[in-house]
Amino acid sequence: MFVRIHQIIVPLDYQEDDLIKAVAKKLGCPAASILNPKVIRRSIDARQKDRAPYFVISIELNVPETVINKRNRKLLEIVQTDPSVVEQTVQTAQFSHRFKPIVVGAGPAGLMAAFALAEAGLKPLLIERGEAVPERKKRVKSFWSSGLLNEESNSLFGEGGAGLFSDGKLTSRSKDRPRLRRFLKTLVRCGAPDDILIDAEPHLGSDQLAEIVPSLRKLIIKLGGDDRFNHRLDHIEVVTGALTSITVNGSQIQTDQCVIATGHSARDICRMFAVGGIPLEAKPFAIGVRLELPQKVINQAQWKQWASHPRLGAASFRLTRKEELGFRPCYTFCMCPGGIVIACASSREMLTTNGMSLSQRDTEFGNAAFLAPVRPDDIPQSSDDDPAILDGYKFQETIEQLAFQGGGSDYGLPACRLSDFLAGTVSAQLPEKRSVRRAVPADIRKILPAFICDTLAHAIPKMLKQLSVNSYEEVLLYAAETRSSSPIRITRSKEGYSPGVHGLIPCGEGAWYAGGIVSAGIDGLKAAETIIKSYN
Repeated sequence: MFVRIHQIIVPLDYQEDDLIKAVAKKLGCPAASILNPKVIRRSIDARQKDRAPYFVISIELNVPETVINKRNRKLLEIVQTDPSVVEQTVQTAQFSHRFKPIVVGAGPAGLMAAFALAEAGLKPLLIERGEAVPERKKRVKSFWSSGLLNEESNSLFGEGGAGLFSDGKLTSRSKDRPRLRRFLKTLVRCGAPDDILIDAEPHLGSDQLAEIVPSLRKLIIKLGGDDRFNHRLDHIEVVTGALTSITVNGSQIQTDQCVIATGHSARDICRMFAVGGIPLEAKPFAIGVRLELPQKVINQAQWKQWASHPRLGAASFRLTRKEELGFRPCYTFCMCPGGIVIACASSREMLTTNGMSLSQRDTEFGNAAFLAPVRPDDIPQSSDDDPAILDGYKFQETIEQLAFQGGGSDYGLPACRLSDFLAGTVSAQLPEKRSVRRAVPADIRKILPAFICDTLAHAIPKMLKQLSVNSYEEVLLYAAETRSSSPIRITRSKEGYSPGVHGLIPCGEGAWYAGGIVSAGIDGLKAAETIIKSYN
C-alpha cells in the first residue's frame, strides 16, 4: 500500500538508514517492511534553545497492508493519484482562424503563461521590453559598477523579470498544490535541483536562475512558441469591448488574447491603461529600507552553538511588529541570507533597492527589507491633469528621486548606520565592511516620509532584539525600498479578464495578483488556463 507519513524527526546528520529506522519505529514495524521511501517534504526545526536543530520530514513509501493496524492507521495518509499535473490541451487545428495568444513580460508569470500555452499547442508569442539573460547580465553589471542605466533593460526589466536578481526564494503560502507542483517540476525540468521539490524553504539564487530561465524560454520555443526581446508594448486596440490588436515597437500585431505580465515596475503600462479607461484600483503597499547585518550574527541567533553545522547553511529570519499607538506595523520582506544589497532603477534619476543572493549564500552579510504600510489615504493628491489613480506612483517616484540625490546622483545607494538613523545624525564614513561599494553616507530621514521613519526607528531595535542584536554599529540601512508591491491593481474579473476588455488578462505582480516568484508563476498558469478555456 502506498502511504504518506508526516512528522518524522531525524538529526541533522541523518542518513537514509536512520530515516527508515525512524519510520519503522513510528509505525511499530520491522525496517524491512519499509519499501521505496521517498522524501516529499523537509524542514528544519530550531525553536528549542537547549536542543540541536533537527529535520522534520514527510515521506511516501510502500508498506504491506499487514503492517497497518488501529494504532498506526491514524498516522498514515493513503496516497491517491498525484494531483501535481494539470492537463490542459486543445485541438488547435480546429482554431486555425484565430490569432496567436500573446504574453507581454518574461518574468515568472509571463514565462509560465507562455510555457503552459505552448505545452497546450497554442504557439504563443512572448514579448519582452528588455534583453535576454546573457546581454541583460552584462548591462546590469555595468550599471552597478559605473551607474550607466538603460531604461528598457536593467535589474527590473528583461528576461527573468525583477526576480532574476534576487535570492530566488521559492517559498509560497499558496494552497494550490497542483499548480505549485507543476511550477516547481517545470523548474527542475529546466535545470533546477530536485531539492526544491522537498525543502520547506527552497531557493535557487541568481546564478542558478540565470541558467534556468533561458532553458525555460528555449523549452517554450521548442514547443512551438516564439519570442521577441527589446520589444515594448505601446498600445492596445479595443473594439466593442474586445481586444483586437496590440502595438509593439510601432508595429501592430492582431490578437484576441493577451496576457499582461509586465511586473510591478512597468508604470508606463498602468499609465497607458489609466488614460485608456482600463479599470484600475488603488491598493495599500509598503515602503522602507534595506537592512544589512553580519550573517554570522543571524546564524548564531537562529542556529545557536550549532551554527557551523554544514547541513544548516546560512540562516534566515522573518520578523514582524504589530501596530502600536502612534506607530504603524513593521515587517521584514525578501530576506537574503549570505547575500548583497543591490541598486535598482528603471527610470532616469530614480533609485530603489533590493537584495540578492547566489545559490551558495556565502557572503559575510544578510539583508532584508524592513517595511511599513502606506495606505491610499496617505497619498497626496497631485495637481496635474493625470488620472488620480496614478498618484500612488508619483508618491513612490518622489521618494526614488530623493534616494537618487541622496546617493550622489550617480545611482550609488544612500546609506547610514542604524545607530546614526536612531540618533538623527550622519557619520562621515560608512563601515569599510559592507556588501555595497557604491554607497555614500546619507540622512535617510530626508528621503522617506516622517511616518515611515518614525515607525522604523521605533520598531527595528525591538525586532532586532529577537536576533540578539544589541550593537548597531555593524547594522547598515540603505534607502529606499519602494517596490515591494505596486500601489495599483489592474482589475480582473472572476473569469480572468479585465472588465470590459475581453481577451486582456492582467497577471502577476504588476497587476497585483502575486507577491513573489512562486505566486507569480502560479498566476501565469492560471492566465494560460483562461486562454485555453476560451479555445476549448
